[in-house]
Amino acid sequence: MFVFVINKHGKALMPCSQRKARILLKTKKAKIIKYQPFTIQLLYGSYGYKQKVKVGIHLGARRLGIAIQSNNHVLAKGEIELRDDIKNNLESRKVYRRNRRNRKCRYRKARFLNRISSKREGWLPPSIRSRSENMFHWIDRFCSLIPDPTLIIQIGKFDFQKIINSHHQNQGDQKDELCSYYNTRYFVFTRDHYTCQVCRKKNKILNTHHIIYRSHGGSNCASNLISVCTDCHTNENHQKGQILWRWMMDKKSPLIYKESPFIHTLRKQIFLKYPNAEFTYGSMTVLKRKRLGLEKSYMNDVLALSDIRKYDEDRSGVFKIKQFRKKKRSLHEATARKGRKAKNITSKRNEKNTKQLKGFFLNDKVRLYNKLGYITGFTGKNSAYIKTIDNEYITMPNKSYKQVSLSHLERICHNNNWQFAHLPYVNDGRSSINNM
Repeated sequence: MFVFVINKHGKALMPCSQRKARILLKTKKAKIIKYQPFTIQLLYGSYGYKQKVKVGIHLGARRLGIAIQSNNHVLAKGEIELRDDIKNNLESRKVYRRNRRNRKCRYRKARFLNRISSKREGWLPPSIRSRSENMFHWIDRFCSLIPDPTLIIQIGKFDFQKIINSHHQNQGDQKDELCSYYNTRYFVFTRDHYTCQVCRKKNKILNTHHIIYRSHGGSNCASNLISVCTDCHTNENHQKGQILWRWMMDKKSPLIYKESPFIHTLRKQIFLKYPNAEFTYGSMTVLKRKRLGLEKSYMNDVLALSDIRKYDEDRSGVFKIKQFRKKKRSLHEATARKGRKAKNITSKRNEKNTKQLKGFFLNDKVRLYNKLGYITGFTGKNSAYIKTIDNEYITMPNKSYKQVSLSHLERICHNNNWQFAHLPYVNDGRSSINNM
């Protein structure tokens, strides 16, 4: 991963290598201004030679993929993992509050300012608003570190408008026909929940099958296609009276696709937030990835999305950023305790909400037995739980319990609500932090 560079006036320059950044810092010609991602600022004047830089953004319901490339050189690539437990936490809080109002305890008056009639224009549910704002935050941060970037944003697996309105498809160009084929193919798989419609099994290689054959007057539209696995998609099953024919005759209700509310809302906000960006879909990203000869993986899709023309596999690794929930307050209880004398803030159950212990803070980046991890919680008087960014516990050798003594920890740095790690890149898209 390259190091981002800012000139002394605060303008973004082209990223430099890690070796050059070390030389600039050692000779006092630059200073560190950010660690996540690592950014330096020059202390002398520089015109700053600039190149065309493209930033590929892969939007998902939980993950955000980013790849930055210039002249077919990958400057940075990685993913950002967001929280997806906000809705469940709000639902639990609502249940606890409602139960408490029915008990003989301190009454909490119902609020009427959060009803539908009083919501302002542009209101979004907290779970959707949190994820969308965090996505915009990281997109803007990386774009601010690159001179004049060109944004390429993938906003879905397929273009739903082309499925609804067939006249949007251009039938004259072979490239457009190929894009239309993959667009319809991904729509059929998503509508069928990636499940074979004959044997009802998942995690199998799927094909699109015509219900009414084209030789019998059938069309290539999505309503005439179903998902069938390779085991069921045989020549014998194509004959009249076999499995596929009986499926067509016994099917009572048509298959319906309903888009998730988050993706639908996020697409509208993306169009308003970045009007000058180039928008694409996953069906077009597949063609780019196959042209590069890359295997199917999340990170390879992000690389193909950045519109790179030639890719030579590098060992620079990928970055991973993960959102962490620091506040673990429990203001309401599922099971009420009657006759208690201790206050909530002094009760024993609030020990799990400890934010610091003996100089260590929650979410601090630490080193334990040559492995990097993060403090996810404290227990007892001098112990803590350590997890990697991949949510795996780091424990003591030859021990079954997960608690680790604070005396064995070496603190690297403090963190806010985000965890940042640089992982070695693996061919299949998987990464590991254990060898850092």
